[in-house]
Amino acid sequence: MYEAYLIGDRVIVLDPEAARALYSEGFYGNPIHTPKPKKLEDVKPPLVLSPLETLYLVEKGIVRVKDFEGNELGFNDLFKVWSSIPKLKEKYMVYKELRDKGLVVRSGLKYGADFSAYEFGPGIDHAPYVIDVVLADEEMESSELVKAGRVAHGVRKKFIMAVVKDKTTRYIMFKWYLP
Repeated sequence: MYEAYLIGDRVIVLDPEAARALYSEGFYGNPIHTPKPKKLEDVKPPLVLSPLETLYLVEKGIVRVKDFEGNELGFNDLFKVWSSIPKLKEKYMVYKELRDKGLVVRSGLKYGADFSAYEFGPGIDHAPYVIDVVLADEEMESSELVKAGRVAHGVRKKFIMAVVKDKTTRYIMFKWYLP
C-alpha cells in the first residue's frame, strides 16, 4: 500500500518509488515537474492524484491517505472533503466503471468534457473517447450536444454521454454524420 498526503484539496505522493509505481501501473496522477512523462524515469515526485483517482485507489486498497496530523482518511472522509464537486457521486461511479473495464481515465477538461479515456495510456496511444457525465433527469440544450460532438470530431475522438440514473449508467456514443 502506497502512502499519500492530503494537502488542501490535493493528494500528493512524495515517495519516488510509489510515484513511479502508481504511474506505471495505471497512469495514476500527474507528476508536477513533468506533466507528460515519456519514460518512467521522468516520473518524479511529487505526484498529484485527482480526487477521483484518490477515491478509486483508496477503495481498492492501493493508497492510504493521511492528513497533516498523520490521521488516516478513509473513502468516506475523502468523499466529504470533495463533496462540493458537482456530480461527485455520479462522476466517481462512471470513473470506477471505466477503470474497472480496463480503460485509463484522465481529465477531459481540455475537450470540454469530464473525462478522456485511453485504451492503453497517455504516451502510448491517443485517447479515443471523451466522456461527459449527465444525470438522466438533467436538461440539456441541443446546441451543447452539437458542440460536444464537433469538438470530439475535431480531435478525432468519439463522444460518449454517460447517463446516470440511480445506480445505473447507460453509455451513448455519438458519431459525426455528414449526409
